[in-house]
Amino acid sequence: MSERSLKLSINNHDLAEAFFEDTRLLGIMAPVKDYQFCWQLNNMLGMDFRINHEIEIRLNKKKRDYFFSVFEYREPTGSLAHYLYNNQFDGEYLLPEFKHLDFLWLMKDDWVNDGDLQQIIQPVRAIAGVQLVAELTNERIKNKEHLVF
Repeated sequence: MSERSLKLSINNHDLAEAFFEDTRLLGIMAPVKDYQFCWQLNNMLGMDFRINHEIEIRLNKKKRDYFFSVFEYREPTGSLAHYLYNNQFDGEYLLPEFKHLDFLWLMKDDWVNDGDLQQIIQPVRAIAGVQLVAELTNERIKNKEHLVF
């Protein structure tokens, strides 16, 4: 086989499935600036979300690039990582099937049980400007690969 005929392809479905193994995902409706929301999360939950430009999501739609910021917080004890995605940028959506959501909160690299998840959801619901916090199941997410960094 010549070098020219060798083709490599990435299976995005398998990549997304591996990325989402042992994750929990929250959808949040809160029409506030991302940095203001992170500041409130940091103060209320004792976290330290910071923007991570290295994992910013870039999508090319309609011959144009769209950039979705991602804030990251890694728990100091254990391996749990928290990622807060902006779901909107300049009229486009990271997950178009959830246009009503402003933010997506992904918890990954360690299992989060239902009780721990509720200990996050309840205080987030109490933040001024938050209208909705709901868990999103993997089956409902059509564009999972958009969240993979």
